Amino acid sequence: MVVYSFHIFDRHTECVYSKSWLPPSAGSETAAPSTSSDDAKLLFGTVFSLRNMVRKLGGDDDAFISYRTAQYKLHFYETPANLRFVILTDTATLSMRNVLHQIYINLWVEYVVKNPLAPVEHKNGDGVKNELFELGLDQFIRGLISKQDNGFGMAARVRTRSPETSLTFG
Repeated sequence: MVVYSFHIFDRHTECVYSKSWLPPSAGSETAAPSTSSDDAKLLFGTVFSLRNMVRKLGGDDDAFISYRTAQYKLHFYETPANLRFVILTDTATLSMRNVLHQIYINLWVEYVVKNPLAPVEHKNGDGVKNELFELGLDQFIRGLISKQDNGFGMAARVRTRSPETSLTFG
């Protein structure tokens, strides 16, 4: 499993948190800088449009969960407070809806909502700057990736000499 990026959008459609990871390579385990605000706006616009289309075609009971392109798979989770959690992974990854729910319950609620010093609204582009949340999220995502890479998940990934080529077996 490869996780490319993670985003949280508030009820005002602002990206309040964004983190990107580079695809794993032989020597790099560090996080890439945050994506630009234009990328976050495009991502939210795509999610918003697809979610509305699914509701119009399938009724209010149908929920937009994910979509896949040739390069990535987008997973979506919306909370009762209209926070939207989005994670981009490789195309072979199964549903991450439960993972996004766990991030919301165990990390967001615990470290951001219950923090008396954290602002309730994130206006003027001020995102979430909570060290415990960021550390917990990074450990949680790296734990998911290592479970997959160690053979405990659905597939294991073996790197070859060329960084573009990988063999997946499971």
